[in-house]
Amino acid sequence: MITAILIYIIVALAVLIKLLLYGIRPAKMLAWLLAIFTIPIGGILLYFAFGRNRRNTKFFKLKKNHAITAYLELVEQFYEKLGRDVDTEIPKPVTEHIKLAKLVTKSAKSLPMSGNELIPLKNGPATFRAIFDALDKAEHFIHIQYYIFEEGELAEKFLTILERKVSEGVKVRLMYDGIGSGTLSKKYLAAFRSAGIEVHSFLPMRFGRILSTINHRNHRKIVIIDGRIGFTGGINVSDKYIKGDPVLGTWHDMHLELRGPIVNGLQAVFAVDWSFVSGNDELLNRHFFLNRAGQGETVAQIISSGPDSDFASIHQLYFEMINSAKEYVYITNPYVVPSDALLEALQVSALGGIDVRLMLPEKSDSFLVKWSVRSYFEDLLEAGVKIFLFQDGFIHSKVIVSDDALSSVGTANLDIRSFEQNYEVNTLVYESEFAELLKVDFLDNCKNCVQLDYQEFRKRGNISRLKEGTAKLFSPIL
Repeated sequence: MITAILIYIIVALAVLIKLLLYGIRPAKMLAWLLAIFTIPIGGILLYFAFGRNRRNTKFFKLKKNHAITAYLELVEQFYEKLGRDVDTEIPKPVTEHIKLAKLVTKSAKSLPMSGNELIPLKNGPATFRAIFDALDKAEHFIHIQYYIFEEGELAEKFLTILERKVSEGVKVRLMYDGIGSGTLSKKYLAAFRSAGIEVHSFLPMRFGRILSTINHRNHRKIVIIDGRIGFTGGINVSDKYIKGDPVLGTWHDMHLELRGPIVNGLQAVFAVDWSFVSGNDELLNRHFFLNRAGQGETVAQIISSGPDSDFASIHQLYFEMINSAKEYVYITNPYVVPSDALLEALQVSALGGIDVRLMLPEKSDSFLVKWSVRSYFEDLLEAGVKIFLFQDGFIHSKVIVSDDALSSVGTANLDIRSFEQNYEVNTLVYESEFAELLKVDFLDNCKNCVQLDYQEFRKRGNISRLKEGTAKLFSPIL
């Protein structure tokens, strides 16, 4: 018994030294120390599952071949030109938002690209019609990546089309998250592989690695066809997007169809993830990144982030969009569990007279998430943030639009999990017409919402307050 206690103390001290070396926030450090020294064994296990900072202990280090090195040098050169050289060919929408453009370029190592066409796809039926139509026309390769890929009508449609495309000589690669798509049967996966489709799971549940991987999920949704067309946004492969859910009702979501040079940015995100899961760097080859002429006039930028990226790029994107808004910022997101910085940014903007609006679903697919989200409502309402609860089913979109100028559509929720634990990807759009379209959609959705009143919300009972306070304790891992 004494030996076991000594071993536990040694391990706990080792964790303490690690916490001190990597310098996490004091409040977070104290919370982990309290858990470790008051919950025997369980505290240590919780830390290894949920507490480690992957930005310091990365899962994966990308090999910098010639193409990657050249690209990173190009990003750095572009960053140095931003805001200094008026003679460069930097698109005007970018020069109007220099601070944001520099931030995203530097933190996400991503270039804003002009000459694109972006088509918003609202809800499942429109999204999957567009995806299946594009898959039918594939000639060279198809790349697919989803957090949730569930068996059902949609999954069978994917399998049927992909089997046919492989028989036509198209190379198909499929990547799915090991937990998000954990219900996929061996039989279904075998059908993919027997058809000649290369399939890999991202951080699957394996004995000996559970504690190090369970908390870090790949939440991205990406489809790329021949490097010509890309799809990304909030929609997973699940029949609830076309048939609804018996509890939550109709699922509402926003996806994007991308055409033009911006597809290269999406392909780069997929290629790096594929290198990690397959151990093969083939997709980092230049011929997968097409030098296509512009297909539109939209300027856009792909922003990816994950637990082992250098910066929390999407967190920084959201913060800057909220902080720099001059007239309004409208946010649709099902999971609003903000960091201290984002909470402060929302409050400061609202107190400063900016029209700040949040739209969330009335119903939730998680008890803990529902009450953790609601625990922030009073502070937000008091500052003047307008909160709208969507009534017509479950709204799952991750959209932010500001000032008829900027918008972001992607996979990242407005919560700590998306900022620190998940692999995410968003598309930042520098175009007034696109922003106005999303603003109109937001205002139209408001017709199906109930707006919260600060004074009325304060009258909620102690039972609700207790649920909120309890759930808030779990907010860092939700």
